[in-house]
Amino acid sequence: MAMARQVLCVCALLSVPLARSQPIRYSVAEEADSGSLVGNLAQDAALPPAQLSARRARLLPEDGRQHFRLDRDSGRLVVADRLDREQLCAQSHTCTLAFELLLADPLQFFRVEVTLQDINDHSPVFPAERVTFKIPEASGPGSRFPLEAARDLDIGNNGIQAYSISPENGYFSVSYDSQSEDDKFIDLVLEKPLDREEQAEMHFSLIAVDGGSPPRTGTTQIHILILDANDNSPVFTQKVYTGQVLENAPDGSVVLTVLATDRDAGINGDISYQFSHTMGQRESLFEIDPITGEIKLLKSLDFETAEHHELHVRATDGGGLSAVCKVLVEVLDMNDNAPELEVSSFSSPLAENSAPGTVVALFTVRDRDAGANGKVSCALDDQLVFSLRPAYKNYYELVTVSALDREETAQYMLTVTAADAGSPPLTSSHTFTVAISDVNDNAPVFNQTSYTMYVRENNVPGVLVGAVSAADADVGLNAKVSYSLSAGQAAERPWCSCLSVNSENGQVFVLRALDYEQLRQSEVVVSASDAGSPPLRANVTVRLLVLDENDNAPLVLYPAHDSGPASSELVPVSAEAGYLVSKVVAVDADSGQNSWLSYHLLRATDPGLFAVAAQSGEVRLRRPLTDRDSVKHKLVVLVRDNGRPPLSATAALSALLLKDFSDLRQPHSSLATDDQPGSLTTYLILALVFVSLLFLGSTAAFVARGLCKRKELKAGHVLYGADNLPSGLAEAAAAGTLPHPYCYEISLTTGSANSDCKFLKPFVPSLTPQPCTMAGGPSEEQVFPCVPVPTEDVTPDDAGTVSAEQFNRLSFN
Repeated sequence: MAMARQVLCVCALLSVPLARSQPIRYSVAEEADSGSLVGNLAQDAALPPAQLSARRARLLPEDGRQHFRLDRDSGRLVVADRLDREQLCAQSHTCTLAFELLLADPLQFFRVEVTLQDINDHSPVFPAERVTFKIPEASGPGSRFPLEAARDLDIGNNGIQAYSISPENGYFSVSYDSQSEDDKFIDLVLEKPLDREEQAEMHFSLIAVDGGSPPRTGTTQIHILILDANDNSPVFTQKVYTGQVLENAPDGSVVLTVLATDRDAGINGDISYQFSHTMGQRESLFEIDPITGEIKLLKSLDFETAEHHELHVRATDGGGLSAVCKVLVEVLDMNDNAPELEVSSFSSPLAENSAPGTVVALFTVRDRDAGANGKVSCALDDQLVFSLRPAYKNYYELVTVSALDREETAQYMLTVTAADAGSPPLTSSHTFTVAISDVNDNAPVFNQTSYTMYVRENNVPGVLVGAVSAADADVGLNAKVSYSLSAGQAAERPWCSCLSVNSENGQVFVLRALDYEQLRQSEVVVSASDAGSPPLRANVTVRLLVLDENDNAPLVLYPAHDSGPASSELVPVSAEAGYLVSKVVAVDADSGQNSWLSYHLLRATDPGLFAVAAQSGEVRLRRPLTDRDSVKHKLVVLVRDNGRPPLSATAALSALLLKDFSDLRQPHSSLATDDQPGSLTTYLILALVFVSLLFLGSTAAFVARGLCKRKELKAGHVLYGADNLPSGLAEAAAAGTLPHPYCYEISLTTGSANSDCKFLKPFVPSLTPQPCTMAGGPSEEQVFPCVPVPTEDVTPDDAGTVSAEQFNRLSFN
């Protein structure tokens, strides 16, 4: 079946002609808009419009560019895009666009040719917009000057058809000829002789016109330069020139200018001027510029000598042709003298306290001219501070009209202008430089309203602590400032004579060493005085602040240091740890951190028993009391400030341990504050008697016991051994040390009832003495051997310190 179908199709194709023998031709004007109708292609090809779509009709251009479009529904052939014949076919006389109409099913071709018809869409164009010809003046009629023709992209009748000149000048015409269809030549033809002097240049337009409808034109500008020939002599603009000149006109003044013209050009038209013959004396009065023709004065003229001067001037061109004219100079008697100003008297400098109306200068003005030219008026440029006042005839006075202030304006530049009544008026001016002298009208002014200066106590005498500074708006001696301490001092403000100020530069010195504890601040008044007459002065307050140094050791207020023995603090044996034994009270005359005090335990009979609060100075018990503690204790408390370096003092305390008198603490306090001396004495006697009896009884018991121990030792018995010691002592003995409460034993010598001396002996004879510790402060301990402790009191000196001799008696006796 497939083979049969193919055979049928081939037969059908063979039965249909593939292409027409004659092409279908159309014509369309160039520049047609897109969509413009070219023709009904379906109708011209004898095809029903329906077959175009059915047979898939399409256009096949030869140049590959689709210039036309086929509407398959209607069979119309329309322009696809704008067509430009000049772009597609250039200058070709015929422009045909060919393409094929292809019917695909069955295959069939139609050749279509579309001719583009030229329209007049281009104007003629000359190669240059402006053409210049240089033609000699002697050129004869009929001379031809070739010119490039214009070009027009259009063809046929739309191309260039004619040339013309606009505007017509009668001198030139245009001649054009065509040797072929494509090349045209044109010539400018001279019609009549040229005269450069009549018309040196010509400007006209050469117009090319095409044959379109409407016609288009192209234009180029023709510039004709006519070259000169020397056929004209110079000619003066006037036969007689008349000039006027003022008498006494300055040298070089232009009297007048003569002018000759020559119609020739170039060197033939270059004219030079000179006087035609010798003028005698006149030759020395005038000169003429050979190029410009200006006649100038060599010397000033005098109207009284000659009222008129006659001159002859010759003008010669470059070809040798010349002409002569006459010049008459009239001398005028005019206002040629400016006013003159002569100063009779002048006062400068002028004191700034001068009263208004003070005469500064006296001057006169005069003018050598006569009449209105000699009438003079004066004016002053400054009308605020000074003014002019007529005095007598042509005399004027320069006076002040307001108060002067040198600090505001130190100098005035006053210009007096004198003008006469001439036409035009002549003026002259004179400048007065008025200097204003200073008057002492300004007091010194300090650069600060007050000054604060600082100095450390114990300063070096004569130390510089600062400077004051004052300025004076005046000048000279009136502005020279000296400084001094003011004698006027307010009674409520403390001050001392320790300050001094340098009179020249205002530097402030402290003359002697100051003590912060005696003087912390002082105020003085410094006076600044100028050297005027009378002098003016100003005062300023200078406040001196003394800065503290650590130059005072602490002063112990309690316990008080006096010549008597120190009192003992009573401490009951039942007191617990933290019990307040006493309080050291001290002060420091310094200030700030130099007066911050701290308290430390320096030495004590039993350092482990007492503690001193570092901030408050309170002496408290570290631990409870035992029967082994000594009855009397000596303490030395160190008081130290926080200065750099720190200073210190010591306070000696004595404490008595009382047995079975814990209730005496309050009565003791009450006795201290009792207002009745008899009651206080009675209580003290009773307490002393009771304490004495208790002490004597205890002493007797210890003495008896000591005697017994000695007898046992002499008999060869051991008082204590490791087996006989209590458990705590046995352990300590094995370790080689004994607790502090068992280090010593109190014994009395013969006659001890009348002696206050006590001796500490080893409680265990077979053991070597052990070192004991003594607290020197909260964090300090000192180690020293156990030694006898004296019962005598050690009294500190006035400075609150314990001497070395007392300390040795306290520690080693």
